[in-house]
Amino acid sequence: MRLRIVHETVYAFDPPTTGAIQTLRLTPRGHDGQFVVNWRIEVDHDCRLAGVLDPFGNMVQSFTTEGKLDGLTITALGEVETHDMAGMVRGQSERFPIAVFLRDTPLTQSDAAIRSFAQVIDAAAPSDPLSRMHALMDGLHDEIVPGEASDEGAIATFAAKTGDPRAMAHVFIAAARHLGIPARYASGYLYHPDATEPAQAEHGWAEAFIEGVGWIGFDPSTNLCPTDSYVRLAIGLDRVAAAPVRGAAYGDWSAVPKVSIRVSEAGASK
Repeated sequence: MRLRIVHETVYAFDPPTTGAIQTLRLTPRGHDGQFVVNWRIEVDHDCRLAGVLDPFGNMVQSFTTEGKLDGLTITALGEVETHDMAGMVRGQSERFPIAVFLRDTPLTQSDAAIRSFAQVIDAAAPSDPLSRMHALMDGLHDEIVPGEASDEGAIATFAAKTGDPRAMAHVFIAAARHLGIPARYASGYLYHPDATEPAQAEHGWAEAFIEGVGWIGFDPSTNLCPTDSYVRLAIGLDRVAAAPVRGAAYGDWSAVPKVSIRVSEAGASK
């Protein structure tokens, strides 16, 4: 599938700020099943994008703008060709030892409720790790109702029994790590053929390391391993480490960005 993505982030500063610093993980990398046909990032103010690879191997661009700003718009857009790999992530270099992905973060900590749930699911599943992770995904899909996440942390999400895909991924990661399975967060995009309105946030899912197989994606929100409808953007121990846009501005300001993401089939009629 060839997907076209337009990801727009708009800040409105009130009062105006005197400058801003932004860090972007908005450039997908190619690997087996994902080929970046073309991609660019546009900023509506003069700046120079400096790019590096972060410790997770994500492409990171950063920029600074100086002078009075009452707004800032960042747009990432391009086309990506995808193939269904049944969730498997291959053809990408890994920089960290696998054991790093057993490390908890504030968003992926587990509590007694998550640990008990994971153990019950695990005890009823076949003994091989792949089946155990599929059972965990199935169980969380049934346990947590899709909805707004007031707190994306795993503990709060599991207690509320509701959350968006990013919050649900944190619960999966917390449970998998408790069971001794390395897990990490993946940010990206999901193509919904019937979508009529742009998404207001990026999609998120989990990846678990299966011995003898490698990294495989699991999305409790859809109860699917990522297909060719998914575009993988960045990875990290949690959403913060893989966030598409993070930044700060100078001065006394308050600005919550508005996000608009459209994913469509390239060449399809609008």
